[in-house]
Amino acid sequence: MSMNELGAPATAPWRANVISDFARSELFDRTFLEGMDLVEETAAYLDGGGRQDSKLLSRNAALSYASESMRLTTRLMRVASWLLVQRAVREGDMAPEAACESRYRLDAEDTSVSEAEALHDLPLGLLELLDRSARLYDRVRHLDRRMYVEASVETAPHPVLSQMDRLRDAFGAGAN
Repeated sequence: MSMNELGAPATAPWRANVISDFARSELFDRTFLEGMDLVEETAAYLDGGGRQDSKLLSRNAALSYASESMRLTTRLMRVASWLLVQRAVREGDMAPEAACESRYRLDAEDTSVSEAEALHDLPLGLLELLDRSARLYDRVRHLDRRMYVEASVETAPHPVLSQMDRLRDAFGAGAN
């Protein structure tokens, strides 16, 4: 695999276009809004109603609450960071090639389930946020893998994209 001048894996021009196109897409807009709204909703819950709910829990349930709320905030911060990288690409603050660096990737999350009995005692508000954040994380991780991880394994661009690049090179140069 070749490297660019920043020491990051070299990104084929067609892949940089895919990354930039996603950052300008309606899918990105919706995902960004959903992610940031969920971050705000979670912060409001944990600082407000969740704090009150946690005071009513047994010792074991309170420990589970603390653990799961940390898991929740970590998950959301990872998603928010990924979304902010995509927004930086969109706004031209980061090159698509730089967004390909491994430090911006989402890894598989530890999906081990806490003891069912401990989860059973948790407040419904926290359980709902855990579920929604897990589903969002899975969707964003899928996007990340499709755009970055799987693309870095590919040896050649998709034939249609390759032909589109050739047409753009042939006709686009004279149109500018």
